[in-house]
Amino acid sequence: MQLTRFGVNPILTPTGRDWESRGVYNPAVVEWKGRICLIYRAQGENGVSRLGMVNMRTPTEVEHRHPQPIFTPDPDSEYEVMGIEDPRISVIGNEYYMTYVAASKYPSLMKLPAHPREAEWRVRVSLAKTADFASWSRYGVIISHIDSKDAALFPEKIEGNLCLLHRVVPQVRISITLDGRNYKERGPIFGPRQGLWDESRVGIGAPPLKCPYGWILFYHGVDSQQVYRVGIALLDAHDPSLVIGRAVDPILEPATTWETQGQVNNVVFTCGVIEDQDKYWVYYGGADTVIGVASISKQEVWDWAKE
Repeated sequence: MQLTRFGVNPILTPTGRDWESRGVYNPAVVEWKGRICLIYRAQGENGVSRLGMVNMRTPTEVEHRHPQPIFTPDPDSEYEVMGIEDPRISVIGNEYYMTYVAASKYPSLMKLPAHPREAEWRVRVSLAKTADFASWSRYGVIISHIDSKDAALFPEKIEGNLCLLHRVVPQVRISITLDGRNYKERGPIFGPRQGLWDESRVGIGAPPLKCPYGWILFYHGVDSQQVYRVGIALLDAHDPSLVIGRAVDPILEPATTWETQGQVNNVVFTCGVIEDQDKYWVYYGGADTVIGVASISKQEVWDWAKE
């Protein structure tokens, strides 16, 4: 299985606006009022991340780009000082739930003379919901005790619970909740595979998608050279903590100039996939700078899933 890139990529690039001049990437995607909407991470020169939005005319054509962010860091939250990152949107009933990463830095680590740069960052899974993408109900940080990211809710309740996938390095984990605020950990469901393209760490991509054979999960993996690729897994329909299948090879890897060169080189990273007739359209960030789109036949994925 391989994704096929749209012929005119990237479909979204930075602008001269100060809040999205450095990079636009890692978009969620959702159908709303009969339209496809991308909710994307945007960075300005100060490095703070906000969320912008475009309405799509087709899965590949932008119709309208909103001139201002639709979701910005909470000024009262110490966790969102460096912004809000990597949204994923799940539609549950008539409500649109958006998971995102609240980003800040550990003050104590920043004072030390030498430590891993990545260790400076404090990242927390957070949640908000909306009906119109203009006004939001903020839940704030929902997993507060540990650094975690790459989170999404399943688009339906399973045995009466909301189920959340998230990543604590290096594994994908699952948690459940009754109220959306208090989560109980149920442990890891899969992790890196030695000697393969996802040997360093893994994290989810888009929210899970239901198919006749279970839950399709597009995810990302990182190798020892810090190259990010996209892969696919299949989770059990009734117990999504069970991994039924996992493709050996990636379905997308950095190849074009805009995927191999940017703010972070050699990155393809999806946060959103949408079904459109007979295809899955996969929206992804290229090199933490621009947004591309690729597709794959639903039947090809389903044929793999039923094997």
